[in-house]
Amino acid sequence: MLARTTEKFILQLGENNHKEWFDAHRDEYLAAKADYENTVQQILDGLAMQDASMENLQVKDCVFRIYKDVRFSKDKTPYKTNMGAAFQAGGKKSLRAGYYFHYEPGGHSFAGGGLWMPAAPELKKVRQEIDYNFDEFQYIVSGKNFKKYFGVLGGETLKTNPQGYTADNPAIAVLRHKSFTVDRHLTDETCTKLGLVKEILQSFAAMQPLLAFLNRALE
Repeated sequence: MLARTTEKFILQLGENNHKEWFDAHRDEYLAAKADYENTVQQILDGLAMQDASMENLQVKDCVFRIYKDVRFSKDKTPYKTNMGAAFQAGGKKSLRAGYYFHYEPGGHSFAGGGLWMPAAPELKKVRQEIDYNFDEFQYIVSGKNFKKYFGVLGGETLKTNPQGYTADNPAIAVLRHKSFTVDRHLTDETCTKLGLVKEILQSFAAMQPLLAFLNRALE
């Protein structure tokens, strides 16, 4: 579970997103960061027992910095108002599909994962794998556990058919995807209760067959 003080810090940061306030509250930030990283370590411990590819990951391989890159953004506020961690073989910069825990109090937290906006070569591989093994893919995303936790496959899609695929392809709706993602909303209350890590691990277990399919395509 995450501490109420962590929730409070992030909410206050959203209202005071500038360097002067952040510097004056650095101790609160460091405490919130340590609290989030402790939760990430608990997730890693559990995840390693259900997905062997996660065994060698460390917290530093997963957690994203709170500092924003504002060079190409119209929004020049310097800090993220969330904490995020990606769990994937090779670390958060890996090109593989993986799991993700997003903590953003105010009703925006979620446990999710998949493959987000892959580059053209990787996207081509995934589309080919889906085209060749659509029955298997359909079995995964129509499974009882998948639907219980995520409902449907998410991710941005094309308005037209991707090159090389025609409208009569049985998989065309999925082949139009540019991302292949899922997420399960986590309430603010859930995030500050003892069952948080268990809830996240159950969500990750439900998406594991999808990740295995996507990573097989990338290999």
